[in-house]
Amino acid sequence: MHTSIPDGFADTVPAMRAAHERILTALDAAGITVATFPTRLPGPDERGRAAARAYPMQGVLKYHGLADWAYRTAFLPSISLNNDAAHTVTLVEFDPRLPADEVRFGGQPARGRELERIVRILDAVRALGGARVAARVTTRNVFKARIAGKGLGTSAAGAAALAAAAVGALYGPELVANTRFLSCIARLLAGSGCRATAGGLALWLSYPGIAHQDSFAVRLDGADQFADVRLITVPIDSRIGLQTEQAHHDAPHSSFFKAWMLSRGEEILECLSAAQRGDWRVVGQLAELDSMRLHGVTMSGSREQKLIGWEPENITIFRMCNTLRAQGIPVYASTDTGPTVVLITHREHEEAVSAAVAALGLESVRGRIAGPATLIDIDAARAELEAG
Repeated sequence: MHTSIPDGFADTVPAMRAAHERILTALDAAGITVATFPTRLPGPDERGRAAARAYPMQGVLKYHGLADWAYRTAFLPSISLNNDAAHTVTLVEFDPRLPADEVRFGGQPARGRELERIVRILDAVRALGGARVAARVTTRNVFKARIAGKGLGTSAAGAAALAAAAVGALYGPELVANTRFLSCIARLLAGSGCRATAGGLALWLSYPGIAHQDSFAVRLDGADQFADVRLITVPIDSRIGLQTEQAHHDAPHSSFFKAWMLSRGEEILECLSAAQRGDWRVVGQLAELDSMRLHGVTMSGSREQKLIGWEPENITIFRMCNTLRAQGIPVYASTDTGPTVVLITHREHEEAVSAAVAALGLESVRGRIAGPATLIDIDAARAELEAG
């Protein structure tokens, strides 16, 4: 099933498709295996239960705008790091006795758009095997910081955890292990959930008109390549009540947007090469640079109502990074849609960077690069969900 090509973007497709093919060739040359998309699924277990944990992601080479809103495919490929500053736990229980899906999020019944997006994933998972059974979903975001902030990437964690738990409950763990398949399912709730599913330094392949099964995520780093990288998260609330969906609508109207798209293929290849070498500084440099570009694209998408997602603290932190680098402390600031900042540095400089953030009067959470969405013990998940 091929996805749609938005009006005004047909001219970008040949170049973006060619970049896509170059990236696939480079993945193969790097020994990174792309799973086969399954054509047959096990029969659904209409009383199945499963729980999963997933982590939020922080963009490195970022994305905004949805080329196809139904399939939530992007205009361009993107890369992110999973961040253990928070996680999402989700329990899915299919039950033939339920008249309709029941969803509790953070201890409260889910409603409105939140409920609609979760049911969309459940419907997609059920449709794969022709199941008609309703589900009970219990999910919770767990934060290490006192405040969550805006822009931490919890929607990505939620999408990945829900996809893993729903697929695991209805079809079993073997299908959950197929990252290509699972990331396509997670994408239907949140595009960045595609990458959160894969974990580590993850690449999401996408371009206008791409086939649904070809817009998936793959992990680029191995177990030890970035073991010494530290992520210092500075949660910052949005004082304007920023909504990511609005940014997706605005960004493609920016005059900078197509140039951003067309430069992406070479930067993906550069980031892949850096991952193979374990060169975390290139990853950090790209993340900081693309934070600036993402904000520029978003801010210039409307003539009348500029979507300015940063808060004053963001400027202070970017300047702080320049000062620290001038002092010989390598650290790079990354923001996504919201103002929350993730600082990328090496373990040798973790103390100095944390101290610099504290000197600004800001809270921070120290962490590392997190892994993929995984199934977890149901009783342990229930205990964590009830603890909230």
